[in-house]
Amino acid sequence: MHDVDTALLRTFVAVAESGSFSGTGALIGRSQSAVSGQIRKLEQTFGRRLLDRNTRNVRLTPDGERLLVHARRLIAAADAMLARFRADDLKGEVRFGSPEDFASAYLPDILSVFAAAHENVQLHVSCKLTLPLIAEFLAGDQDLIIIKQDPAERQAGSQALWRETLVWVGPPAGEGALSALAARARPLPLVVAPAPCVYRSRATLALDRAHVAWTDVFTSPSHAGVSAAVKAGLGYAVMPRTMVPQGLQVLGAPQGWPPLDPAEIALLAALRPSPAAAALAEFITDRVVRHRVD
Repeated sequence: MHDVDTALLRTFVAVAESGSFSGTGALIGRSQSAVSGQIRKLEQTFGRRLLDRNTRNVRLTPDGERLLVHARRLIAAADAMLARFRADDLKGEVRFGSPEDFASAYLPDILSVFAAAHENVQLHVSCKLTLPLIAEFLAGDQDLIIIKQDPAERQAGSQALWRETLVWVGPPAGEGALSALAARARPLPLVVAPAPCVYRSRATLALDRAHVAWTDVFTSPSHAGVSAAVKAGLGYAVMPRTMVPQGLQVLGAPQGWPPLDPAEIALLAALRPSPAAAALAEFITDRVVRHRVD
Protein backbone atom coordinates (compact mmCIF):
# COMPACT_ATOMS: atom_id res chain seq x y z
CA MET A 1 0.00 0.00 0.00
CA HIS A 2 1.32 3.42 -0.97
CA ASP A 3 0.73 6.63 0.95
CA VAL A 4 0.50 10.01 -0.79
CA ASP A 5 2.84 12.63 0.65
CA THR A 6 1.00 15.96 0.95
CA ALA A 7 4.32 17.78 0.51
CA LEU A 8 4.55 16.28 -2.98
CA LEU A 9 0.96 17.27 -3.68
CA ARG A 10 1.68 20.85 -2.60
CA THR A 11 4.59 21.02 -5.01
CA PHE A 12 2.42 19.54 -7.79
CA VAL A 13 -0.29 22.16 -7.20
CA ALA A 14 2.33 24.94 -7.19
CA VAL A 15 3.72 23.71 -10.54
CA ALA A 16 0.21 23.52 -11.98
CA GLU A 17 -0.50 27.10 -10.89
CA SER A 18 2.84 28.65 -11.93
CA GLY A 19 3.31 26.67 -15.13
CA SER A 20 7.04 26.15 -14.60
CA PHE A 21 9.52 24.31 -12.42
CA SER A 22 11.71 27.40 -11.98
CA GLY A 23 8.73 29.52 -10.95
CA THR A 24 7.67 26.90 -8.43
CA GLY A 25 11.21 26.65 -7.08
CA ALA A 26 11.30 30.41 -6.51
CA LEU A 27 7.87 30.28 -4.86
CA ILE A 28 8.59 27.45 -2.41
CA GLY A 29 12.28 28.11 -1.85
CA ARG A 30 13.67 25.00 -3.54
CA SER A 31 15.88 24.34 -6.54
CA GLN A 32 14.41 23.52 -9.92
CA SER A 33 15.98 20.04 -9.76
CA ALA A 34 14.39 19.42 -6.34
CA VAL A 35 10.97 20.38 -7.71
CA SER A 36 11.49 18.10 -10.71
CA GLY A 37 12.48 15.26 -8.38
CA GLN A 38 9.34 15.67 -6.29
CA ILE A 39 7.13 15.59 -9.39
CA ARG A 40 8.95 12.51 -10.67
CA LYS A 41 8.39 10.78 -7.32
CA LEU A 42 4.68 11.65 -7.44
CA GLU A 43 4.39 10.28 -10.98
CA GLN A 44 6.07 7.06 -9.83
CA THR A 45 3.58 6.79 -6.95
CA PHE A 46 0.59 7.02 -9.28
CA GLY A 47 2.20 5.27 -12.24
CA ARG A 48 0.94 8.05 -14.50
CA ARG A 49 2.47 10.93 -16.40
CA LEU A 50 1.08 14.06 -14.76
CA LEU A 51 2.88 16.82 -16.68
CA ASP A 52 3.97 17.51 -20.24
CA ARG A 53 7.22 19.47 -20.27
CA ASN A 54 9.00 21.49 -22.94
CA THR A 55 11.70 24.15 -22.93
CA ARG A 56 9.22 26.97 -22.30
CA ASN A 57 6.49 25.76 -19.99
CA VAL A 58 4.74 22.90 -18.25
CA ARG A 59 1.21 21.69 -18.92
CA LEU A 60 -0.99 19.21 -17.11
CA THR A 61 -1.81 15.92 -18.81
CA PRO A 62 -5.42 14.65 -18.58
CA ASP A 63 -4.32 12.56 -15.58
CA GLY A 64 -2.69 15.65 -14.11
CA GLU A 65 -5.91 17.64 -14.51
CA ARG A 66 -7.82 14.93 -12.63
CA LEU A 67 -5.22 14.74 -9.89
CA LEU A 68 -5.21 18.51 -9.41
CA VAL A 69 -8.83 18.45 -8.24
CA HIS A 70 -8.15 15.69 -5.71
CA ALA A 71 -4.84 17.23 -4.61
CA ARG A 72 -6.45 20.55 -3.71
CA ARG A 73 -9.18 18.79 -1.75
CA LEU A 74 -6.71 16.59 0.14
CA ILE A 75 -4.44 19.52 1.01
CA ALA A 76 -7.41 21.56 2.24
CA ALA A 77 -8.66 18.63 4.33
CA ALA A 78 -5.21 18.07 5.85
CA ASP A 79 -4.84 21.76 6.69
CA ALA A 80 -8.35 21.93 8.15
CA MET A 81 -7.67 18.89 10.32
CA LEU A 82 -4.41 20.35 11.62
CA ALA A 83 -5.92 23.77 12.20
CA ARG A 84 -8.96 22.35 13.98
CA PHE A 85 -6.92 20.41 16.53
CA ARG A 86 -4.58 23.34 17.08
CA ALA A 87 -7.45 25.79 17.46
CA ASP A 88 -8.96 27.28 20.55
CA ASP A 89 -12.73 27.76 20.74
CA LEU A 90 -12.77 31.19 19.10
CA LYS A 91 -15.87 33.30 18.67
CA GLY A 92 -16.54 36.67 17.09
CA GLU A 93 -16.49 38.50 13.78
CA VAL A 94 -13.59 39.50 11.53
CA ARG A 95 -13.80 42.17 8.84
CA PHE A 96 -11.18 41.23 6.25
CA GLY A 97 -10.25 42.97 2.99
CA SER A 98 -8.09 41.86 0.08
CA PRO A 99 -7.18 42.89 -3.47
CA GLU A 100 -9.22 41.00 -6.06
CA ASP A 101 -6.32 39.13 -7.66
CA PHE A 102 -5.06 37.81 -4.30
CA ALA A 103 -8.62 36.88 -3.38
CA SER A 104 -9.11 34.90 -6.58
CA ALA A 105 -5.79 33.07 -6.42
CA TYR A 106 -5.36 32.33 -2.72
CA LEU A 107 -8.33 33.20 -0.53
CA PRO A 108 -10.76 30.36 -1.38
CA ASP A 109 -8.39 27.75 0.03
CA ILE A 110 -7.22 29.88 2.97
CA LEU A 111 -10.65 31.02 4.13
CA SER A 112 -12.36 27.67 3.63
CA VAL A 113 -9.82 25.93 5.85
CA PHE A 114 -9.98 28.69 8.47
CA ALA A 115 -13.78 28.62 8.50
CA ALA A 116 -13.78 24.84 8.92
CA ALA A 117 -11.38 25.13 11.87
CA HIS A 118 -13.26 28.01 13.56
CA GLU A 119 -16.96 27.44 13.05
CA ASN A 120 -17.95 30.16 15.54
CA VAL A 121 -16.00 32.93 13.78
CA GLN A 122 -18.03 34.97 11.29
CA LEU A 123 -15.97 36.34 8.39
CA HIS A 124 -16.96 39.46 6.46
CA VAL A 125 -14.76 39.62 3.35
CA SER A 126 -14.52 42.45 0.83
CA CYS A 127 -12.35 42.76 -2.29
CA LYS A 128 -11.11 46.21 -3.31
CA LEU A 129 -8.05 48.05 -4.55
CA THR A 130 -5.24 48.60 -2.06
CA LEU A 131 -5.84 52.34 -1.53
CA PRO A 132 -9.54 52.00 -0.55
CA LEU A 133 -8.64 49.07 1.71
CA ILE A 134 -6.04 51.14 3.54
CA ALA A 135 -8.51 54.01 3.90
CA GLU A 136 -11.12 51.67 5.40
CA PHE A 137 -8.53 50.12 7.71
CA LEU A 138 -7.39 53.51 9.00
CA ALA A 139 -11.03 54.49 9.53
CA GLY A 140 -11.56 51.38 11.67
CA ASP A 141 -13.84 49.64 9.15
CA GLN A 142 -11.50 46.69 8.55
CA ASP A 143 -9.81 44.47 11.16
CA LEU A 144 -7.32 42.91 8.79
CA ILE A 145 -6.29 43.59 5.18
CA ILE A 146 -3.93 42.28 2.53
CA ILE A 147 -2.19 45.00 0.53
CA LYS A 148 0.19 45.28 -2.41
CA GLN A 149 3.01 47.77 -1.93
CA ASP A 150 6.44 49.00 -2.98
CA PRO A 151 9.02 47.41 -0.64
CA ALA A 152 10.80 50.77 -0.53
CA GLU A 153 7.64 52.60 0.56
CA ARG A 154 5.95 50.30 3.04
CA GLN A 155 2.68 51.18 4.74
CA ALA A 156 3.30 51.87 8.44
CA GLY A 157 2.64 48.77 10.53
CA SER A 158 2.51 46.36 7.59
CA GLN A 159 3.98 42.85 7.84
CA ALA A 160 5.62 41.67 4.62
CA LEU A 161 4.46 38.22 3.50
CA TRP A 162 6.40 37.76 0.26
CA ARG A 163 7.75 39.56 -2.78
CA GLU A 164 6.14 38.96 -6.13
CA THR A 165 8.18 38.52 -9.29
CA LEU A 166 6.46 40.61 -11.95
CA VAL A 167 6.47 39.87 -15.69
CA TRP A 168 5.30 41.51 -18.88
CA VAL A 169 2.42 39.73 -20.62
CA GLY A 170 0.90 40.06 -24.04
CA PRO A 171 -1.77 38.41 -26.20
CA PRO A 172 -1.10 34.80 -27.22
CA ALA A 173 -0.51 35.59 -30.89
CA GLY A 174 0.67 39.15 -30.44
CA GLU A 175 4.00 40.69 -31.38
CA GLY A 176 6.39 40.06 -28.50
CA ALA A 177 9.53 42.03 -29.38
CA LEU A 178 9.60 45.47 -27.78
CA SER A 179 11.96 46.71 -30.51
CA ALA A 180 9.38 45.84 -33.16
CA LEU A 181 6.66 47.63 -31.22
CA ALA A 182 8.82 50.70 -30.66
CA ALA A 183 9.62 50.80 -34.39
CA ARG A 184 5.99 51.62 -35.08
CA ALA A 185 6.64 55.08 -33.64
CA ARG A 186 3.45 54.87 -31.59
CA PRO A 187 3.20 54.76 -27.78
CA LEU A 188 3.15 51.25 -26.33
CA PRO A 189 -0.46 50.35 -25.40
CA LEU A 190 -0.77 49.41 -21.74
CA VAL A 191 -3.56 47.60 -19.92
CA VAL A 192 -3.44 48.74 -16.30
CA ALA A 193 -5.30 49.15 -13.03
CA PRO A 194 -6.29 52.64 -11.87
CA ALA A 195 -3.58 54.69 -10.16
CA PRO A 196 -2.18 54.32 -7.61
CA CYS A 197 -1.27 50.68 -8.26
CA VAL A 198 2.13 49.11 -7.70
CA TYR A 199 1.87 46.95 -10.85
CA ARG A 200 0.99 50.02 -12.92
CA SER A 201 3.84 52.07 -11.45
CA ARG A 202 6.29 49.19 -12.04
CA ALA A 203 5.27 49.08 -15.72
CA THR A 204 5.48 52.80 -16.37
CA LEU A 205 8.74 53.23 -14.43
CA ALA A 206 10.41 50.42 -16.38
CA LEU A 207 9.30 51.89 -19.72
CA ASP A 208 10.35 55.41 -18.71
CA ARG A 209 13.79 54.10 -17.76
CA ALA A 210 14.04 52.40 -21.16
CA HIS A 211 12.85 55.60 -22.92
CA VAL A 212 9.84 53.84 -24.40
CA ALA A 213 6.73 55.95 -24.94
CA TRP A 214 3.52 54.43 -23.56
CA THR A 215 -0.18 55.15 -23.19
CA ASP A 216 -2.87 53.50 -21.08
CA VAL A 217 -5.50 52.16 -23.48
CA PHE A 218 -7.56 50.07 -21.05
CA THR A 219 -8.03 50.52 -17.31
CA SER A 220 -9.66 47.94 -15.05
CA PRO A 221 -9.66 47.49 -11.26
CA SER A 222 -9.81 43.69 -11.59
CA HIS A 223 -7.25 41.08 -12.58
CA ALA A 224 -9.90 39.37 -14.70
CA GLY A 225 -10.58 42.59 -16.58
CA VAL A 226 -6.89 43.19 -17.27
CA SER A 227 -6.44 39.57 -18.43
CA ALA A 228 -9.44 39.79 -20.78
CA ALA A 229 -8.18 43.02 -22.35
CA VAL A 230 -4.72 41.58 -22.97
CA LYS A 231 -6.18 38.37 -24.44
CA ALA A 232 -8.25 40.55 -26.78
CA GLY A 233 -5.04 42.15 -28.06
CA LEU A 234 -5.74 45.63 -26.73
CA GLY A 235 -2.33 46.01 -25.10
CA TYR A 236 0.31 44.73 -22.70
CA ALA A 237 0.26 44.42 -18.92
CA VAL A 238 2.36 43.61 -15.87
CA MET A 239 1.29 40.69 -13.67
CA PRO A 240 2.76 38.47 -10.96
CA ARG A 241 4.41 35.47 -12.60
CA THR A 242 2.29 33.06 -10.54
CA MET A 243 -0.97 34.71 -11.68
CA VAL A 244 -0.50 34.77 -15.46
CA PRO A 245 -3.55 33.04 -16.97
CA GLN A 246 -3.11 30.29 -19.53
CA GLY A 247 -3.10 31.64 -23.06
CA LEU A 248 -1.18 34.84 -22.37
CA GLN A 249 2.37 35.30 -23.62
CA VAL A 250 5.05 35.99 -21.00
CA LEU A 251 7.58 38.50 -22.34
CA GLY A 252 11.04 39.31 -21.07
CA ALA A 253 14.61 40.35 -21.69
CA PRO A 254 15.14 38.16 -24.81
CA GLN A 255 12.43 40.19 -26.57
CA GLY A 256 13.85 43.48 -25.32
CA TRP A 257 11.38 44.12 -22.50
CA PRO A 258 12.88 46.09 -19.59
CA PRO A 259 13.27 44.47 -16.15
CA LEU A 260 10.59 45.06 -13.53
CA ASP A 261 11.11 45.77 -9.85
CA PRO A 262 9.27 43.33 -7.56
CA ALA A 263 6.11 44.11 -5.61
CA GLU A 264 5.40 43.13 -2.02
CA ILE A 265 2.33 41.48 -0.56
CA ALA A 266 1.80 42.50 3.05
CA LEU A 267 -0.61 42.08 5.94
CA LEU A 268 -2.00 44.98 7.93
CA ALA A 269 -3.71 44.24 11.24
CA ALA A 270 -5.15 46.36 14.02
CA LEU A 271 -2.74 47.26 16.82
CA ARG A 272 -4.88 45.35 19.32
CA PRO A 273 -6.76 42.78 17.23
CA SER A 274 -9.53 40.62 18.61
CA PRO A 275 -8.59 36.98 19.27
CA ALA A 276 -10.44 35.97 16.11
CA ALA A 277 -8.68 38.59 13.95
CA ALA A 278 -5.30 37.67 15.46
CA ALA A 279 -5.99 34.00 14.68
CA LEU A 280 -6.81 34.78 11.05
CA ALA A 281 -3.66 36.91 10.69
CA GLU A 282 -1.54 34.11 12.13
CA PHE A 283 -3.27 31.53 9.96
CA ILE A 284 -2.68 33.51 6.74
CA THR A 285 0.98 34.06 7.63
CA ASP A 286 1.46 30.39 8.48
CA ARG A 287 -0.20 29.23 5.25
CA VAL A 288 2.01 31.51 3.17
CA VAL A 289 5.21 30.46 4.91
CA ARG A 290 4.41 26.73 4.70
CA HIS A 291 3.36 27.01 1.06
CA ARG A 292 6.74 28.51 0.24
CA VAL A 293 8.79 25.87 2.04
CA ASP A 294 6.81 22.61 1.59
